Amino acid sequence: MSLDIALLLAQDGLVNGAIYALLALALVLVFSVTRVIFIPQGEFVAYGALTLAALQAGKVPGTLWLLGGALGAVALVEVGAALRSGSGRGLARTLAFCLGYPALLASLLRLAPIARAPAWVQVPLALAVVVPIGPAVYRLAYQPLAGASVLVLLIVSVAVHLALVGLGLLFFGAEGSRTPPFSEGRLSLWGVQVGAQSLYVLLFSAALIAGLWAFFGRTPYGKALRASAMNRVGARLVGVSPALAGRWSFGLAALVGAFSGALIAPITTIYYDTGFLIGLKGFVGAIIGGLASYPLAAAGALLVGLIEALASFWASAYKEVIVFTLIIPVLVWRSLRVHHVEEDE
Repeated sequence: MSLDIALLLAQDGLVNGAIYALLALALVLVFSVTRVIFIPQGEFVAYGALTLAALQAGKVPGTLWLLGGALGAVALVEVGAALRSGSGRGLARTLAFCLGYPALLASLLRLAPIARAPAWVQVPLALAVVVPIGPAVYRLAYQPLAGASVLVLLIVSVAVHLALVGLGLLFFGAEGSRTPPFSEGRLSLWGVQVGAQSLYVLLFSAALIAGLWAFFGRTPYGKALRASAMNRVGARLVGVSPALAGRWSFGLAALVGAFSGALIAPITTIYYDTGFLIGLKGFVGAIIGGLASYPLAAAGALLVGLIEALASFWASAYKEVIVFTLIIPVLVWRSLRVHHVEEDE
C-alpha cells in the first residue's frame, strides 16, 4: 500500500467515522435517558437526506405527511390523556403546535420557491420537517411503556424501525437520491485531493459535537437531561419530568440523524433503507463506549470508520463482517469485567 492510498483511505475513514460518531453519541444519549436502544436512528439519516433531495427537486417530501400524521396522533393521545386525568393543563399549547405547525410548514413548502433556494435555506427546512418526528415517535411508541424492561423497549424499537423503513419506501420509492455538494471546491493536502464536501462533513460534525457539549454543560435543559441520565429517580424528585427528558433526547437524536443525512447525501447515494446499515455502524461505536461514555463512543465510531476504510481495500467483500465483528471482543471483555445483575421486575 502506497502512502497516497493510505492517505485516501484515512480520509474516507475519518469522514465516515465522523458520521458514525454523531450517531453513536445520539444512541448513547437516548439509551442513557430512556433505556431505549434506538434502532430507528438510521432511518432519520435516510429521511434527512431524502427529504433534502425532494426539496431540491421542487417536490413536497412524503415526510411532511408523516409529520402531520404523527403530530395528529399525538394530539389525539394528549386529548385522551387530558380527559382521563380531568386536567387540561398545557393541552391548548400542545394542540396548537400539533395542528398548526404541519399546516404552516406545508404552506411554506408549497408557496415558496424552495428548489431555487441556497443549501443553507434548504437544509434547515429539511430538518424542520424531519426532526419533530423524533419526539412524536417517543410520545406514541415509547412514553406509554417508559417503565417497561429494556427487552420490551428493544422489541418496540424493532417494530418502529420496520414501520419507518416501510414508510420510507412508500414516500420515496426504491430509487436512490443524491444531492448536489455544498461546494465543488477541492483542496490538496499532502498531495491528496480532498473534496470540500468531505471537509464540510468533518467541520460540521465537529461543530455539532461541540454544540452538544455546550448544550449539556451550559443550558438548563441540557443539565436536566444529564440529571435524568445519571439518576432518573433523583431527577424526578427535583422536578425533572421523565417525559420531557425523553422528548428532548429523541428530538436531539432526530436532529443528529437528519443532519448527518444532509451531510452525506452529496457524497453517497441514499436509499430508503440505507440508514439502517449506517445506524448499525454507529451502534458498534456506541457499544465500544458501553452505551454510557460519550468520548469512548465517539472514539469507537472513528475506529469503526478507519477499520471499514482499510477493510474496503484489503478485503472489500468482507468489510461489513469485519466491522460488526468488532462487537464480539468488546462484549466478551465487558462480560468478564462486569458481574451479572438481574433486572428488577
